[in-house]
Amino acid sequence: MKLYQLRAKQGFPISKKEAWNFLSDPKNLKVITPEHMGFNILSGTDRPMFEGQIIQYLVKPFPGYATKWVTEITHVKKEEYFVDEQRFGPYALWHHKHFIKEVEGGIEMEDVIDYKIPFGLLGQIAQPLIVKKQLKQIFEFREAKLNELFGVLKGYKNNLEIIAI
Repeated sequence: MKLYQLRAKQGFPISKKEAWNFLSDPKNLKVITPEHMGFNILSGTDRPMFEGQIIQYLVKPFPGYATKWVTEITHVKKEEYFVDEQRFGPYALWHHKHFIKEVEGGIEMEDVIDYKIPFGLLGQIAQPLIVKKQLKQIFEFREAKLNELFGVLKGYKNNLEIIAI
């Protein structure tokens, strides 16, 4: 089973505190997820983010198919990074690191997601045809939505790549 990695970087003309307050609030995931994904938070967002927090979602990755997705926040360093890991859901592995750092004129947000697709050979075939395209679409939507909310950091070049590692 292959391991894949998504890396996304985006710059915003906002403070680290403002970025952290938005990005560390799980309720904002719905704001930055395309509507067609049918993303709904079921539980776990009644307190500010903490290590050990379990969050349940309902997501519709494909028309006519809905699944629960359960993640755990495993690491938190306020205003610097947090990590969520899938405990139950559509992936064989999902390990998502979120970093925030100050750069000239604002902040850089970086996501690093290591993931595996289930279903063996069938999953490997689905990766480039379906999964990679869908993740790219989700992160492009997110980039546009965050630009709309916070503006674009002048001179910063956003980056999105998905590779096999």
